[in-house]
Amino acid sequence: MLFDSSIRKELARAFGATLVVMLTIVLTMVLIRMLGQAAKGSVAPADVSLALGYTVIAQLPMLLNLSLFVAVVSGLSRMYRDSEMVVWFASGQRLGGFVRPVLRMSWPVVLGMAALVGVVRPWAQEQSAELRDRFERRSDLARVAAGQFQASRDGRRVFFIDRDSDEAQIGRNVFILSRTPGQESVTTAREGRIVFEDGNRLLQLEHGQRVILDDQRGQQNVARFDEARVLVGDATADGSATASVIGRGTLDLLADLSPAARGELVWRAGQVLTMVNLLLLAIGLASGGPRQASNWNLLLALLTYVVYFNLLNLSQAWVSTGRFSAGPTLVAVHGGVLVVALARLWWRDGGAARWGWPRLARAT
Repeated sequence: MLFDSSIRKELARAFGATLVVMLTIVLTMVLIRMLGQAAKGSVAPADVSLALGYTVIAQLPMLLNLSLFVAVVSGLSRMYRDSEMVVWFASGQRLGGFVRPVLRMSWPVVLGMAALVGVVRPWAQEQSAELRDRFERRSDLARVAAGQFQASRDGRRVFFIDRDSDEAQIGRNVFILSRTPGQESVTTAREGRIVFEDGNRLLQLEHGQRVILDDQRGQQNVARFDEARVLVGDATADGSATASVIGRGTLDLLADLSPAARGELVWRAGQVLTMVNLLLLAIGLASGGPRQASNWNLLLALLTYVVYFNLLNLSQAWVSTGRFSAGPTLVAVHGGVLVVALARLWWRDGGAARWGWPRLARAT
């Protein structure tokens, strides 16, 4: 059918373009943030690309929801402005008839959203947590990039090491600045080597000196050594990160009766329900004309999305804290929005006029 195919093609093109633009913006923002964290030592420089991918996957549900919503609103609004909707209405189509082609275009995205929030996003969150945990468990020496000043995890020491290999077992031209209350010390050495002793990871320095400055007394002591050891971390790091609720699988959450698990399930199910409700809202919110400003519909749609997304997060918080149960919360939030979307669609489809309210119908 010409009507069905033309609507689906129009909205599919708008969705693809919107998603590409939003992905580009999010990728740029996340990349800048990751590079900043890598410069501060919060993320390993070699893991920036992995952390970037995991973060983008975590943001994909919001991007898909917003992109599809904006695509439907902008696509139908353009058809109103170009008088295409007048042609469809004159041929016997009603506004409610647009629900079918919109849903037919969107069902692959809805299924992809369900797989994303149920399987892919928890896996990405788990991998991201393991990545951060593995980096945090690394020794202070291993956290240092060759040729760069880097602070330790506790912030009390600053390292500078020229390293010949990425294994961080041997460092040359070692510089360590240590700060303790009332005292500051600067240690330099020609070479440093990782050794293990009594469950600790030590940096064995060779051929260097240590300058200790006592802030209270104003004294300075210089000591030269042929060999010295500095604690730089635990001996072993098992690399296992405690799985949070966000990183757990959906089946595990279904078997868990804790409020936190139920809250996460409410959020995951709410993402899919949100996408369906937003599609119905978009059909009712889209309108326009040759003399009407084209930005008002989009601004109203964005405001609607922000309010709905905040309701989704609030529903998760309510269930996670044990204030409400999962089922009634889902019905109240998403069922209420569904009623509003259907009422708006009915109103725009001439329901007010058929019920004998012509003035209200013309006002909308």
